Formats: sequence, structure tokens, C-alpha cells
Amino acid sequence: MLEKQESPEILSSRLFFQGKKFQFEVNRLKLPNGIEGEWECIRHPGGALAVPITNDGKLVLVRQYRFALKSRLLEFPAGTVEEGEKPEITIKREIEEETGYRAHKWCSLGKFALAPGYSDEYIYAFLAQELEKLPNPPKQDEDEDIEVVLMTPDEFEKLAMTGNDIDAKTISSYFLARPFLL
Repeated sequence: MLEKQESPEILSSRLFFQGKKFQFEVNRLKLPNGIEGEWECIRHPGGALAVPITNDGKLVLVRQYRFALKSRLLEFPAGTVEEGEKPEITIKREIEEETGYRAHKWCSLGKFALAPGYSDEYIYAFLAQELEKLPNPPKQDEDEDIEVVLMTPDEFEKLAMTGNDIDAKTISSYFLARPFLL
């Protein structure tokens, strides 16, 4: 068992930027060894993600443009957890908006830190099964341009092994769900 280590002391914290979905702060810390320095951190309310699988065994993914990478990425449907909202509610809304499917069976796959070197964001992952295609799916958010993509787990794994066009939260969540897919 690891020994519990002393935590750094926060000497000061300042908000550098407040955005719609996150804030950026700069913190001055004193480490247990006495060293002082500044650490930057993105504060994010967290996200919820679904690994949706159709009744015939196909994964439901979305391809969307990601400005920061100036590229379209293949991802599982996901969204930011709104203030006061449970991740289970977030993902039920997002899967319908982004894919036009509703899941009738849900299973938590756990949570994981997305980028702990500079952010406190956690992703809450869920397996979504017993999917129903909605006759009148909700409209996508106005800042989204999403294409729904269906593929088998084998096709997904082959694409994931190339290291292109799939984000880390999607690959991680797939492997959390994989035991349920076989």
C-alpha cells in the first residue's frame, strides 16, 4: 500500500479566464518539500459519454469537427455535465441529440480523469444498449455539425489501432465496454 503523502499548500489562486464550459486559473503552491511555483489548471464540470451498441451489434459513433485540432474526429456521443445535473441525465440527453437513438438499458462503466496534468475534468462513461431509433430526433445544438457513423467492434478496433481520427476518451471507453460487447 502506498503511503499517504502530504498535499501542497495553496498560497493563492486567480481566475485567468471564465468561458462558457470551463475556467482557467493560475495557482501558486508550496510543495511539501518547500518549493513554491505556479500551476495552471482548467476547471471543468465534467463530461458524460455513452458507448451505444445497436441490437445487431454495431457501435454508434459521431464524426464532428473539433476546432482545436482543425479536424473531424470519430467519437462516442458525449456532452458536458450541466451545473446540478447528474451525468446519467446528461448522457441520456446527449445520445438522443447527437445520434437520434434512445437507449433503454444503461450500465455505468465508471469514470476517469481526462487530462489530469492540467484539468480536473472527469468523464463518466456508460454502456447504452437496447437502442431505439427515434422517429423525430431532437435538433442538434447550433454549434454542432455531426454525422452518425455505425461500425462493428472489429472495424472500430482496426481504425483505433491506426491512431488517427479517434479521440482518447472514445478509445478508453470502448475498452471499458469491450467485455460487455463480446
